[in-house]
Amino acid sequence: MSISYLNGEYQPLAEARISPLDRGFLFGDGIYEVIPYYGGKSVGLMPHINRMINGLAAIEIKNSHTAEEWKTLLDDLVERNADMGENLGVYVHISRGTDVKRYHPYPENVEPTIFCFCFGIKDPEPLDRSAVTQYSLVSTEDLRWQRCHIKSTALLGNVMHFQEGYSTGADEALLYNANNELTEGSSCNVFVVKDGKISTPIQDNQILPGITRRIILDSLKSDGNLDVEERIITMDEVRNADELWITSSSKEIAPVTKLDGQPVGNGEVGEIWEQAFKVYTASKFDF
Repeated sequence: MSISYLNGEYQPLAEARISPLDRGFLFGDGIYEVIPYYGGKSVGLMPHINRMINGLAAIEIKNSHTAEEWKTLLDDLVERNADMGENLGVYVHISRGTDVKRYHPYPENVEPTIFCFCFGIKDPEPLDRSAVTQYSLVSTEDLRWQRCHIKSTALLGNVMHFQEGYSTGADEALLYNANNELTEGSSCNVFVVKDGKISTPIQDNQILPGITRRIILDSLKSDGNLDVEERIITMDEVRNADELWITSSSKEIAPVTKLDGQPVGNGEVGEIWEQAFKVYTASKFDF
């Protein structure tokens, strides 16, 4: 049975309880992270923790843990759940805490609710592009809030966009802004390949600062064999791309072969994906 962490105590996940007056429940007032561990080794743990600490500061939730203390807590939780399997995801959820009433302003003198648990994740995809899982997307205008750089637990906008894709049989929804510029997916970042060059949208308030996105950019730039850049990308470019990828902690780098019912490029997983995924796989535990 999964062992969870809740406000300083380890307990079976099925026994974890919070108050219905918790602001995470009432307002979605909190920050979260999902961190993958493969064979007990984390991917991007400190970048995840630092993003979480920055998010807590951005919405003024008290953080009483140092980055190293967070690392120790999460590593310990993974060890306690070793019987769940070799590959685990860790979900971390920090809300502002529980007040005595429902009231919009930030309350004073409340302690944050800290909740963490583990769940099984699939094995990494094979490096062979003939055997990797392929994804299908639909595109839609991005109607979420304008602070997407904060990894808020208030995910209704993302859920509704994801449902748009899911209800049509697609695996994800690809989002664009009012200027017809690519932002991200409902639960992932996006990369576009054209004529051998890899591009991804500029990091701003329209997209989440994805940890996998950052690892990909840093590892490819360090490797030096593939051309990669951050820039504004129009949806016309997306529709004419040779390759399209979605990236996240759970998907790593996932090749997209269909968008809005039409093939991406030649409709097959591309050679650049295979090269990039090999570079990423070789370096992902270094972050």
